[in-house]
Amino acid sequence: MSAIPPWVDGLTIGDVLAHQAGRFGARDALVFPQNNVRMTYGEFHHAVKNAAKGMLALGIKPKEHVGVWATNVPQWLILQYAAASIGVVLVTINPAYRPFELSYTIEQSDIVALFLTDRFKSSDYYAIFNEVCPDISAATEGKVSCAAFPKLRHVVAFKPDAPKGFLGWEAMMAGGKTVADHQLKTISESLKASDCINIQYTSGTTGFPKAAMLTHRNILMNAWYVTGCQDITENDRICVQVPFYHCFGCVMGSLGSVVRGAAMVIPAEHFNPSASLIAIEQEHCTILYGVPTMFVAMLDDEGFERRDLSSLRSGIMAGSPCPIEVMKKVIDVMGCRQITIAYGQTETSPVTTQSATSDPIELRVETVGRALTGVDIKIVDPNSGQDVPDGQQGELCARGHGTMLGYYKNPEATDAVLDDKGFVHTGDLAIKRPDGCFRITGRLKDMVIRGGENIYPREIEEFLFTHPAIAQAAVFGVPDPKYGEELCTWVQLHHHIALSPQEVREFCKRSLAHYKVPRYVKFVDSFPTTVSGKIQKFKMREMMCIELKLQENETA
Repeated sequence: MSAIPPWVDGLTIGDVLAHQAGRFGARDALVFPQNNVRMTYGEFHHAVKNAAKGMLALGIKPKEHVGVWATNVPQWLILQYAAASIGVVLVTINPAYRPFELSYTIEQSDIVALFLTDRFKSSDYYAIFNEVCPDISAATEGKVSCAAFPKLRHVVAFKPDAPKGFLGWEAMMAGGKTVADHQLKTISESLKASDCINIQYTSGTTGFPKAAMLTHRNILMNAWYVTGCQDITENDRICVQVPFYHCFGCVMGSLGSVVRGAAMVIPAEHFNPSASLIAIEQEHCTILYGVPTMFVAMLDDEGFERRDLSSLRSGIMAGSPCPIEVMKKVIDVMGCRQITIAYGQTETSPVTTQSATSDPIELRVETVGRALTGVDIKIVDPNSGQDVPDGQQGELCARGHGTMLGYYKNPEATDAVLDDKGFVHTGDLAIKRPDGCFRITGRLKDMVIRGGENIYPREIEEFLFTHPAIAQAAVFGVPDPKYGEELCTWVQLHHHIALSPQEVREFCKRSLAHYKVPRYVKFVDSFPTTVSGKIQKFKMREMMCIELKLQENETA
């Protein structure tokens, strides 16, 4: 790739969309087949400006924070660009969050307005929000005064027919008619590429998610280089089946499409393999994004054989290691011959390494590719911090255009991850090969990756400790052929109190996202520990593998 800085460097997200609308105004920007929504770049830009005016009419100001709690709906993308165009920081909230997690996020991130959809699977968003903020029932057109969240002023519902108290999206858009174009222009010209524009939550080892602050430049540059590794142009159509709330969806997908002038095709509000296959065929998608479990589900779908996927060319598989047999099928059976592998984390906006479209299949399953242009990577001894030579395992550290500003309102956690030379310490163990590719070999962090979702056991442990019957709990991952890993917890109960595994799971389901609910629950009287008393989870994992007859997965 060229060393010349890309044209997006130094621009804001609003600048980039305006530029692309001028170049590709009549071309498809967004396609939502199930919502019957199709927008050209010109139409998308117009909707974004109207939404930005609507936000200003509500009194939302640059640098304030707004949250979006929704599945992959058209309003999500309009809000993303509208907020960016007036310097409002978008806080992305996992659609699977339950009351406990939603409440923490709203309070910790200082959200002044929350935008939400109606439901996600079995979760009724209106009911959940009413649980954490009962004051919504007394609100008028979304103007809320909530004791639990003193900074929250507005709640806006994306879908029509929301309960009393919520402001409708269309009503907000209509309210923006009182705002003049020159107000948008004045604000836009005051923004800088170095401004924080996105807060992404990433689970924390301290038990609560941490809020990574990302700038316009962080995520635009990442989107540019990630799509460059796939040779994406304005002639491509990207199937984005990954969720928008995650960097994979809103950076690599949404921004990745716009920086190249490509079309973005969103098959369904949340992943559905059949819907993805139909969208690829009908919209002639050339690029496909997903985690390995998504590709497996598509290959196993009963309608797979009937679909014409000949338009597929490249894409990204990320989130967890890809088994070689799956990669072979994606290339040979699905026909996605130039699929690439990407690695990174939220704190690096997110991608730090990626393979190329021309790399052999062995490299794409054995490594996570090479450092992106503009990203420096070093492998260090976890104890001494000294660089280690190629071929020797150490902690992977990265810095560059994607390095976050830090964690919002959490300087201690920032200092623990971001060193004085600007390197993010990922907590992942890796080896650099002589060919410049990196191989992930393990994790320093106490983290489980289930189906592409990063889960920090400490968060679940601290929640389990709130149960009156539980004296001690230890959560860890065990191998799983479908998700890569599944959650297991060992629980020590208080004396003379009985509890069943199902009761533990139900307790978690009421307040935690579904992927954080332990599949396996084992009651014990004690835990294997070190001399200093630290619980040895690796021994517990070994014991559960034997007990459950689970085979360890090979790590790419």
